[in-house]
Amino acid sequence: MNFWFITGSQFLYGEETLIQVEKNSREIAGFLNEKLPFAVEYSSIVKTEAGAFELIKRANFDSECAGVIVYCHTFSPSKMWISALKSLQKPYLHLHTQYNRAIDNNAIDMDYMNLHQSAHGDREHGFIAARLNIAREIVSGHYKDADVIAQIENWQRASTGAAFSRTLKIARFGDNMREVAVTEGDKVEAQLKFGWQVNTYGVGGLVEETGAVSQSEIAEKMTEYCEKYEFKTDNLDSVREQARMEIAMRKILDRENCRAFTNTFEDLYGMEQLPGLATQNLMAQGFGYGGEGDWKTSALVAIAKSMSDKPSSFMEDYTYDYDAGLILGAHMLEVCPTIAADEGKPQVEVHALGIGGKNPPARLVFEGIAGLATCASLVDMGGRFRLIVQDVECVRPINSYPNLPVARVMWKPAPDLKTSAAAWICAGGAHHTVLSYGVSADMWRVWARIMEIEFVHLNAETNLHTLERELEFGGLLWKLKN
Repeated sequence: MNFWFITGSQFLYGEETLIQVEKNSREIAGFLNEKLPFAVEYSSIVKTEAGAFELIKRANFDSECAGVIVYCHTFSPSKMWISALKSLQKPYLHLHTQYNRAIDNNAIDMDYMNLHQSAHGDREHGFIAARLNIAREIVSGHYKDADVIAQIENWQRASTGAAFSRTLKIARFGDNMREVAVTEGDKVEAQLKFGWQVNTYGVGGLVEETGAVSQSEIAEKMTEYCEKYEFKTDNLDSVREQARMEIAMRKILDRENCRAFTNTFEDLYGMEQLPGLATQNLMAQGFGYGGEGDWKTSALVAIAKSMSDKPSSFMEDYTYDYDAGLILGAHMLEVCPTIAADEGKPQVEVHALGIGGKNPPARLVFEGIAGLATCASLVDMGGRFRLIVQDVECVRPINSYPNLPVARVMWKPAPDLKTSAAAWICAGGAHHTVLSYGVSADMWRVWARIMEIEFVHLNAETNLHTLERELEFGGLLWKLKN
């Protein structure tokens, strides 16, 4: 993926000025290209309405273009941007910067002023975007400043997540858990809003694919498990069954071009076990997953993994330690091993599940990484989607929990456990989340803006009464907008 760097100017100042504008713009784009995780390519200077429209049209239809960065080196009359901006279908960042960091006392004259006038050129450009009510990210400051680079990186990652989202296909192996509300949602609206294609694949088809897996394929997968994980079980038949299921699911996912999937313990007809290790190892390969048929969280896991190479996992708030002010996050089987702490390898264990009525499944058991992270939940509020993001600090579990045979992580939510839990419930957050060490709240905010959905951020400043009022006004606003 790449990002187009576009400069605004006009013919008024003469050819010599335009030559210098292009030289400076190429230098800025080159610097950004070196500092940012995704390529920044200098595109051209917009000098006319026709030029602006043609450039944006090409960006819209370039599958490798994940977004456009625009700044005005000189004054660039905004009426000539109207058609282009109205037609823009890619994420848009307005970079309010200038070539020089400071004013040169001896060099400044009227020619200098005509060349270096981003201070009001960008204001003209900003007005028309505001007038057109176009979703955009605004970054202000000198382009070499570290905070400016960080803000552009956040936007880049959110934009790549948006591009990934628009092509995402999700396979549901069976339906969602019966009588559960929050895992439901409008799949047609999700495709309109996010681009997701959410389709069901019968468990019978998965069983048939599982039965066709060869012994040599299983042996190869077992070798992979042995290299990546530490075995703490003698029940190798259970592990082989997980290998068989992983291979079968991967074949279906690849065949259907799906990057996320769901299943549930209530749809196990014909299966020996619920996929545990199989699901975990697929998540480690970048696939999104949601338990109990939760296709929204499955998609969000996949998107988080596309936005950052730092660990992300399907997660669930399981139980509290009120004395310590901590939440224990886990799931009955399916936590991604990318979030495992560095000490030792995740352990393969086999234990009875207690639900589902099938054979004991193999799963990976480990403790999560300590560090700052976010928990994100996407919910369907009826007529609109809401993304709720919670700032958390993950810590090493305060006890060993020797009788808990699942992967687990503990975190302190901001501002504190009681306030955060009440705020989460007030906002309608789900019990399933995406725990991410790489996707910040600001990245999620930008992604939500690109997707044009509601965003709620729970952080150190969260006050329950203020949040209640914000949600009331937000609900009214979204009803008016839609």
